This record gives sequence, C-alpha cells and structure tokens, in this order.
Amino acid sequence: MVDEKLQETVEKRFTESFKLISDRLEQVHKGLGEMQSLASGVGDLKKVLTNVKTRGNLGEIQLGAILEQILSVEQYDMNVAVRNNSQERVEFAIKLPNKNDDKPLLLPIDSKFPNEDYQRLLESYEKSADLPQREMESASKRFEDAIRKNAKDIKEKYINPPVTTDFAIMFVPTEGLYAEILRRPGLFDTLQRDYRITVVGPTNLVAFLSSLQMGFRTLAIEKRSSEVWEILGAVKTEFGNFGTVLERTKKKLQEATNVIDQAGVRSRAIERKLRTVQELPQEESIALLGESIDLENDGEE
Repeated sequence: MVDEKLQETVEKRFTESFKLISDRLEQVHKGLGEMQSLASGVGDLKKVLTNVKTRGNLGEIQLGAILEQILSVEQYDMNVAVRNNSQERVEFAIKLPNKNDDKPLLLPIDSKFPNEDYQRLLESYEKSADLPQREMESASKRFEDAIRKNAKDIKEKYINPPVTTDFAIMFVPTEGLYAEILRRPGLFDTLQRDYRITVVGPTNLVAFLSSLQMGFRTLAIEKRSSEVWEILGAVKTEFGNFGTVLERTKKKLQEATNVIDQAGVRSRAIERKLRTVQELPQEESIALLGESIDLENDGEE
C-alpha cells in the first residue's frame, strides 16, 4: 500500500510539473514568434526609411498633422508654388498678414529627413571605442554637409521675397535628429545666417505655431479694433447730423410755440372787445341758435 501510494503521488506530481513546464515552453515559443514578427516589422520599417521619397512623405505627413492641429485651414496652404514659371512647390506655406498688399505673405515650411547620414553618425557613436578618430570625424562632417545641403535647397527653391518671407522653416521629424543639429557647434547659427533657415523639431514646431497663433489672434483683435473705431467714427458723424436735425426740430417747435402764443394774444384781444357786447340769457341764446339752424336747413332744402 505504501508503494502504491508513493507511486501515485510521484506520478501526480510528475504530471503536474510536466504540464507546468509544457505551458511555460509554449509561452516562450509564442513570445519568440512575436519577437520574430516584431523584428520583421522593424526590418520592413528600415526598408521603408531607406527610400528617400517614402521617408520624405512620412515627414510631410507628420508636418501636415501638426499644422492641422494648431492652425485653421485658412491659415496655411499645401504644395504652394512661390516662383513664377517654376515646377518647384514647397510642402506647406503659412499665410501671414501683408501690410503692403492684399495677398498674404507666405512663410515656407519644408520637411527634411537625412536618415542615412544620421544613422551612420549614430553607428559611429556606438563603435567609438573601435573606430579611428578619422572615421568619426568623417561621419560627423557628412552629417553636417547633408543638413547644409537641405538648407541650401530650401533657400534656393522656396525663399522668394516679397512673395514669401526672407526666411524659411526646415522641419526634421525626430527629436533626436533635431538635438543632433543643435549640439553641433555653430551649425544652427550658420543655417540662420548663411541660408536664412530655422530648423525645428516636432516639439518646438508646436511652440512656434502656438506663438504664431497668438500673433494671428492679436492681429485679428487689432483689425476688429480698427473696425470698431471706424464704426464709432460713423456713429459720431451720424450723431452730429442727428444733433443738427434736433436743432432744426427745436427751432420749428419754437416757431409753432410763438404762433400759438400770438394766437393766444389775439384771442385775449378779441375777448376784451367782446366784453362790451351784452350777453343774452342762456334760454334766449339757445332759442336764437335753434332758429338760425332751422333757417339754414330750409335754405338747403
């Protein structure tokens, strides 16, 4: 009996342990499958990002989404031609008020994503212990040259005063890329000074557009204020005319009052004249008036 009980207990525990191990192995196998799928997705994304046109489209979509969230559809345009007889079109242009013309002043915004040079630079950072200093400097220089080339393209294609502003915005779609541009000594200032290009990332583009939106609201308030001022000027003119009409009305009323006063004077003068006439008793006056009325009726018949 002891042997049977022991055998039964051992088999039960062994079965439970085997089932637990089998479940764990199945979960591990499932996790490996998900990791393989994820790795395949990352590989597909990497292939997409190696295509310059597709990468540019991704940056343009991200830029358009940010503009759509901050600005209204009347405050910017897509694929705008800023030069006559040119096929080049800037991805987006913000409409700014133009004091010298009825047409809005355009602020060009174009997205750039030099991913190959950026990835090559990141790889040099990771292998800095094994790479020679010369190769690291070469990767850094190629990255800066790519940024300058993009800035030069935007300047030559899309900056065209007085149709546009004398500067443009270059949007980079990742914060890491934007931070890498900022950490380059003098690169950001060089882009502004030599190419009239301001670089923005997703976060500070939102801040830039928010401040621009406040400017739009201030201009709208100023415009409304000028309209209110014009309306007040018109009201003032009309109120002056109303005062003139009121003065004329007062004068007419005064003339009517004077005429009424003169009539009162004449009435009192007549009364004084009639005081000398003897008054008839009430019965005789009524009878006399009745006879006169009957005579008038007979005459009419």
